[in-house]
Amino acid sequence: MKRLRTQIVFFVVSRTALNTAYRMVYPFLPVLARGFGVDLKTMSMALSARAASGALGPLLAPLTDRHGRKFGLSVGFGLFAAGAFVAFFGPGFAAFAAALVLMTLGKYVFDPAVLAHLGDLIPYERRGRALALTEMSWALAFILGIPAAGFLAGRFGWRSPFLALSCLGLAGLVTVRVFFPKGGETGAIPGDAGRAGRRPGHVENYKSVFGSPAALAALGLSFAASMANEMVNMVFGVWLEDSFGLKIAALGAAAAVIGISEFGGEGLVAVTVDRIGKTKALMIGLCANAGAALLLPFAGRTTATALAGLTLFYLTYEYTVVSMIPVMSEILPRARATLLAFNAAAFSLGRAAGSLASPRLYAVGFPAVALAAVGLNALAFLFLMRLRRLTAGKH
Repeated sequence: MKRLRTQIVFFVVSRTALNTAYRMVYPFLPVLARGFGVDLKTMSMALSARAASGALGPLLAPLTDRHGRKFGLSVGFGLFAAGAFVAFFGPGFAAFAAALVLMTLGKYVFDPAVLAHLGDLIPYERRGRALALTEMSWALAFILGIPAAGFLAGRFGWRSPFLALSCLGLAGLVTVRVFFPKGGETGAIPGDAGRAGRRPGHVENYKSVFGSPAALAALGLSFAASMANEMVNMVFGVWLEDSFGLKIAALGAAAAVIGISEFGGEGLVAVTVDRIGKTKALMIGLCANAGAALLLPFAGRTTATALAGLTLFYLTYEYTVVSMIPVMSEILPRARATLLAFNAAAFSLGRAAGSLASPRLYAVGFPAVALAAVGLNALAFLFLMRLRRLTAGKH
């Protein structure tokens, strides 16, 4: 039990670094665009390429099911550290876009390995709380990571946070390779015990995913909910700057406020999801997030109300997403990492679609962005109803 608690702390810290790299682009989007001398639409193409690269996660995640969780953690850290290194040293916008892709690939290999490992160890009825604790890394990225990145960028230049992230990635890789014990011939960490027999390969795992109506419904839910969130994610920094003239320091503070709201959402999941049921929690989250998106345009009259609206939007979205993870972890236990990687890919593709669509809708007006988010949440709710019917009595 003590070892498990230590590993959870390590996973929270590690995922905070990876999530900081992923999230810091959004509030500082205008700053990065000016740094490269490109416009918002050009930056959106880079973010779309980054998001779409998450779809490659399923090509690598089956290796985690086959070779063990330690292998997946190592590959994830290695790709992330390499990408952050390129972001710091690489010349020009193209190198930066490539760095975003590498870091995202690392994240979408690392995250399923973490969640699959915890899914191996913790019974389903108690799993929601443990997974919610690791998901707090998303909020910590906003609360701690992005303000720290803003400090480094203001003091040492906007590229400097990527050097710090590269060093953290390398430190994580060394920790996994040196201190995580082996659990069998595959070099798996604890939780892989008893899994060293014949393990399914890529093709078998893919057939399991695409042959499962429940898995497909869950992936559709993830895609729609992610796209809804990205519609707002993509333009909230620009919206705040256009509406209130907020600059880099204030945008960093806004990110911290949103991070606090996400921390609250993740905390609510930890307290409630195992008690009320995972799919019921998802229903509550989707409905509340749609309502929050509908209120956002009306909240944008002052800086305070805009931040309050964003707080509610991110709190309800985080509650939805974190409630979804334990459900996904139990649909296909024998291909757990593979399905979790497909889930990450669905989220990533949703973000790619949202990144492309959001600037075009924002040209019409922020209310158009908010209405699109409401519609996508409604679509996600329909997928949830199908998932609930297919897994009646299980979740």
